[in-house]
Amino acid sequence: MSVQKHDSYWLDSTNLSPHEPLTENIKTEVAVVGGGITGITAAYLLAKEGKKVILLEADRLFHGTTGFTTAKITSQHGLFYDELIQHVGEEKARIYYQTNEKAKKFIEAIVNENNIDCDFEKKDAVLYAVSKKSNEKLEKEIKAYEELGIPHEVVHELPYNVKIERALHMKDQAQFHPLHYLSFLVDEFLKLGGKLFEHTVVVDVLTNTTGDQPKTLETRDGHTITCEHLLSCSHFPFYDRENLFFSRLHAERSYIVAAKGKDVPGMYINVDSPSRSVRSVKIKGETHLLLGGEGHKTGQGKSTTEHFQALEAFGRDVFGSEEFPFEWSTQDLYTLDKIPYIGVLTGNITNSYVATGYRKWGMTSGTAAGLILRDYVLGHETEEMDLYQPDRFIADPSVKQLLKHNSDVAGHFLAGKITPSEKKLEDVQVGEGIHVVYDGLKSGAYRDDDGKLHIVDTTCKHMGCEVAWNSGELTWDCPCHGSRYNFDGTVIEGPAKEPLDKLY
Repeated sequence: MSVQKHDSYWLDSTNLSPHEPLTENIKTEVAVVGGGITGITAAYLLAKEGKKVILLEADRLFHGTTGFTTAKITSQHGLFYDELIQHVGEEKARIYYQTNEKAKKFIEAIVNENNIDCDFEKKDAVLYAVSKKSNEKLEKEIKAYEELGIPHEVVHELPYNVKIERALHMKDQAQFHPLHYLSFLVDEFLKLGGKLFEHTVVVDVLTNTTGDQPKTLETRDGHTITCEHLLSCSHFPFYDRENLFFSRLHAERSYIVAAKGKDVPGMYINVDSPSRSVRSVKIKGETHLLLGGEGHKTGQGKSTTEHFQALEAFGRDVFGSEEFPFEWSTQDLYTLDKIPYIGVLTGNITNSYVATGYRKWGMTSGTAAGLILRDYVLGHETEEMDLYQPDRFIADPSVKQLLKHNSDVAGHFLAGKITPSEKKLEDVQVGEGIHVVYDGLKSGAYRDDDGKLHIVDTTCKHMGCEVAWNSGELTWDCPCHGSRYNFDGTVIEGPAKEPLDKLY
């Protein structure tokens, strides 16, 4: 099996024109940091309102989480509504559902009004239970749908060879090609006078101001952006001094393979373990299945290559698939209570806002965030703002998850420091990364296809945990807070901002 790094179907089938990085100091009304679905949606909406907007992307557009999505447009976010009612009450649970439905309808309206060729298709989102234990959980979710008035249907079989106890359909959901849709929004944003800069990494806010005075952002290359409104829409918030998001978010990896196979009428996900997600898509006119799952905390667990192999085995066993032309993975951030953080970034910087923590549901949650951030900038007040505010603290899930998350961090911090490195440089095979001792220091060594060694200090630049090797994607991943680095130490995912020290 060959893992095709950075080779999702979405990126492979989209021609994206590159944009130059920021090379000068600039002033604007609104600075949007992060070119994913939230940043693009917010930038487009605010440009339509006549605002002067710039959009700043650290890499290339869509090469982050947005480009590695399952592309479901759905308000069905796993087994969640029963839990949501227990934690925030029926009224706020209903607001959560309505907010995501509003986002779904927004996408559909944009697609229909502009005839966007993005394979938009209505399909039910289906949760199914294989075991009696998971069926009990699904029964509670069905009751939650009934309480909230969510249109649904209950069935007892799937259109493929998996025996189930029960399946819950959320009606009238959708799927699409996200990059074709987002490319349209970007083009419209630029036509409206918006400015886009790729390969522009924003690292800090230089001025903490009061009143309506402008604030100044600094890029890694030393350029500045002076703005009245700041929107932090990067995957992990680039500014984290007051909110301490690193202690209130955790990162998980999940995996997808595209397999040649049959068409299925819905978008399916089980509520058992291991997780399995199934939906169909056309690739160059041929029907393929997108098979997803195998989620785990970043930098932890078994070899990442095994996760791809498990999904391929599922495709062979259930659908008879033999060809897997695309394989990719993605990283998602989870909040303490599973509700995204959308709202005021910090009271120390006026007119600053943030959106993060969508779990695996970025297409609807990210769009909803773009709509909410627009309302913040325009000075509108809406009922969903209270539900999503980043400084909330819901006692039951938040306390438990905060303790669990930070206990896990402490455990991996200590384990990383005391686990010895027994391998030597000569043990490193081509295409392999391992921990070694180099010049008396615990280090990470990778040997590329040309036989060249790349040796880095494996101490994460965020808070000093030891990074682990990701064999499936040839990266160094931090098990504490989810930072990821390329094999040569360059940063791929935050919260780390600086590269690993290169030793050789």
